[in-house]
Amino acid sequence: MKETRLGEFEEVILLLVGILGDDAYAFRIAEEFESQSGRSVSIGAVHSTLSRLSDKGFLKSEMGEGEAVRGGRRKRIYSITATGEKTLSGARDFRLSLWKQYPPFSTGNLSVDL
Repeated sequence: MKETRLGEFEEVILLLVGILGDDAYAFRIAEEFESQSGRSVSIGAVHSTLSRLSDKGFLKSEMGEGEAVRGGRRKRIYSITATGEKTLSGARDFRLSLWKQYPPFSTGNLSVDL
Protein backbone atom coordinates (compact mmCIF):
# COMPACT_ATOMS: atom_id res chain seq x y z
CA MET A 1 0.00 0.00 0.00
CA LYS A 2 1.30 3.43 -0.91
CA GLU A 3 2.05 5.93 1.84
CA THR A 4 -0.58 8.67 1.87
CA ARG A 5 0.73 10.91 4.63
CA LEU A 6 2.90 13.95 4.04
CA GLY A 7 5.97 15.06 5.91
CA GLU A 8 6.24 18.80 6.54
CA PHE A 9 8.77 19.39 3.75
CA GLU A 10 6.73 17.26 1.34
CA GLU A 11 3.63 19.30 2.19
CA VAL A 12 5.45 22.57 1.51
CA ILE A 13 6.87 21.31 -1.79
CA LEU A 14 3.43 20.08 -2.87
CA LEU A 15 1.93 23.48 -2.00
CA LEU A 16 4.67 25.27 -3.94
CA VAL A 17 3.97 23.12 -7.01
CA GLY A 18 0.35 24.27 -6.82
CA ILE A 19 1.33 27.90 -6.29
CA LEU A 20 3.81 27.94 -9.19
CA GLY A 21 1.50 26.21 -11.67
CA ASP A 22 3.11 25.99 -15.13
CA ASP A 23 6.36 27.30 -13.65
CA ALA A 24 6.73 24.36 -11.20
CA TYR A 25 10.12 22.86 -12.06
CA ALA A 26 12.78 21.84 -9.53
CA PHE A 27 15.04 24.91 -9.67
CA ARG A 28 12.12 27.34 -9.51
CA ILE A 29 10.54 25.38 -6.64
CA ALA A 30 13.84 25.60 -4.71
CA GLU A 31 14.00 29.37 -5.36
CA GLU A 32 10.43 29.84 -4.18
CA PHE A 33 11.05 27.73 -1.07
CA GLU A 34 14.01 29.91 -0.14
CA SER A 35 12.07 33.10 -0.88
CA GLN A 36 9.01 32.06 1.13
CA SER A 37 10.78 30.42 4.08
CA GLY A 38 14.01 32.37 4.33
CA ARG A 39 15.82 29.01 4.53
CA SER A 40 18.19 27.46 2.02
CA VAL A 41 17.48 24.14 0.38
CA SER A 42 19.61 21.92 -1.83
CA ILE A 43 18.39 21.16 -5.32
CA GLY A 44 19.01 17.48 -4.50
CA ALA A 45 16.52 17.63 -1.61
CA VAL A 46 13.94 19.18 -3.93
CA HIS A 47 14.55 16.57 -6.65
CA SER A 48 14.29 13.64 -4.24
CA THR A 49 11.11 15.05 -2.69
CA LEU A 50 9.53 15.61 -6.10
CA SER A 51 10.41 12.04 -7.03
CA ARG A 52 8.96 10.68 -3.77
CA LEU A 53 5.74 12.69 -4.21
CA SER A 54 5.46 11.38 -7.78
CA ASP A 55 5.99 7.80 -6.57
CA LYS A 56 3.19 8.31 -4.02
CA GLY A 57 0.89 9.47 -6.83
CA PHE A 58 0.59 13.06 -5.54
CA LEU A 59 2.39 14.64 -8.52
CA LYS A 60 2.67 14.02 -12.22
CA SER A 61 5.22 15.55 -14.53
CA GLU A 62 5.89 16.21 -18.17
CA MET A 63 8.78 17.62 -20.11
CA GLY A 64 8.41 21.24 -21.16
CA GLU A 65 9.75 22.76 -24.33
CA GLY A 66 13.48 23.35 -24.75
CA GLU A 67 14.68 26.89 -24.09
CA ALA A 68 17.53 28.77 -25.74
CA VAL A 69 18.47 30.23 -22.35
CA ARG A 70 19.10 26.68 -21.12
CA GLY A 71 21.01 25.60 -24.22
CA GLY A 72 17.92 23.88 -25.59
CA ARG A 73 17.49 21.72 -22.48
CA ARG A 74 13.95 20.95 -21.40
CA LYS A 75 12.47 21.34 -17.91
CA ARG A 76 10.41 18.73 -16.10
CA ILE A 77 7.21 20.54 -15.09
CA TYR A 78 5.24 19.15 -12.13
CA SER A 79 1.54 19.37 -11.35
CA ILE A 80 -0.61 18.08 -8.52
CA THR A 81 -2.84 15.06 -9.14
CA ALA A 82 -6.36 14.65 -7.77
CA THR A 83 -4.88 12.33 -5.12
CA GLY A 84 -2.35 15.02 -4.22
CA GLU A 85 -5.12 17.62 -3.88
CA LYS A 86 -7.10 15.29 -1.62
CA THR A 87 -4.04 14.59 0.50
CA LEU A 88 -3.24 18.31 0.82
CA SER A 89 -6.81 19.02 1.84
CA GLY A 90 -6.63 16.32 4.50
CA ALA A 91 -3.31 17.68 5.82
CA ARG A 92 -4.79 21.18 6.03
CA ASP A 93 -7.91 19.96 7.82
CA PHE A 94 -5.82 17.98 10.32
CA ARG A 95 -3.58 20.95 11.12
CA LEU A 96 -6.52 23.34 11.47
CA SER A 97 -8.25 20.91 13.81
CA LEU A 98 -5.16 20.81 16.01
CA TRP A 99 -4.78 24.62 16.01
CA LYS A 100 -8.41 24.99 17.03
CA GLN A 101 -7.76 22.72 20.03
CA TYR A 102 -4.67 24.64 21.14
CA PRO A 103 -5.75 26.32 24.42
CA PRO A 104 -4.50 29.87 23.76
CA PHE A 105 -6.55 29.92 20.56
CA SER A 106 -9.56 27.91 21.66
CA THR A 107 -10.28 29.90 24.85
CA GLY A 108 -10.46 33.26 23.11
CA ASN A 109 -7.29 34.57 24.82
CA LEU A 110 -5.66 34.94 21.42
CA SER A 111 -7.43 35.47 18.16
CA VAL A 112 -6.58 33.60 15.03
CA ASP A 113 -8.47 33.34 11.77
CA LEU A 114 -8.24 29.73 10.70
